[in-house]
Amino acid sequence: MSETKQKSWLARKAETALKRGFMQAYETVRVDPHHYQTHLRAAHGLPIRTYQGVFSVPVDELDEIAADTIRASMKLAAAEGAGMGIGGVLTLVPDLGILSAITLRTIQKLSLIYGFEYNTDDEIAELWIATASAAGVDISRELMERGVVRQFVPRVIQRIATQASADVVEKWAGRVIPVLSSVIGGALNYYFIRAWSERAAKHFREKHLATRGKMVEGNQLPLLGP
Repeated sequence: MSETKQKSWLARKAETALKRGFMQAYETVRVDPHHYQTHLRAAHGLPIRTYQGVFSVPVDELDEIAADTIRASMKLAAAEGAGMGIGGVLTLVPDLGILSAITLRTIQKLSLIYGFEYNTDDEIAELWIATASAAGVDISRELMERGVVRQFVPRVIQRIATQASADVVEKWAGRVIPVLSSVIGGALNYYFIRAWSERAAKHFREKHLATRGKMVEGNQLPLLGP
């Protein structure tokens, strides 16, 4: 198989795997906001009673929790990539499916860390706007449909999958070599999660600061709980 044909084949496989992975993650892999709030209180000592309370927590403290969360996801993705990478390109599709789930769960956690839930359609749309931002995708054309989540999310996922598959082709091509691909797969997953998560964290942090600023102006910062 020529290099051009191989890349074309990899691109199609990667796009399909990422699209399927993100759709399945959207439908079934969800960080429960209530349980995660309990985790933030117990593991990180945040004295919050609701996610509104996050806006009274020092931003540096939230940044530290976000960084810890990203590091944990990077390690998980690296271990998964190393394990799946043993099979070379044959395990690329299931690997990308799992990586999609890890990525989306990480972005969901970052959203909650900075005080943004995703219970309503508008909040779900905002979550996918952040995911697209993390992937480097401009979804301005899709924003008109954000009020209809069932139409909005699949279109955004398709754009994300198309964009990300191009990166996969360039960076995951080394996985055609079995065994060695285990090392490559682990490293690539590690940096994939880091890049996407850091961009998502930046998105939520900027949104958090804007929202906090409005609360300060209106003297509406919530009280922290015990």
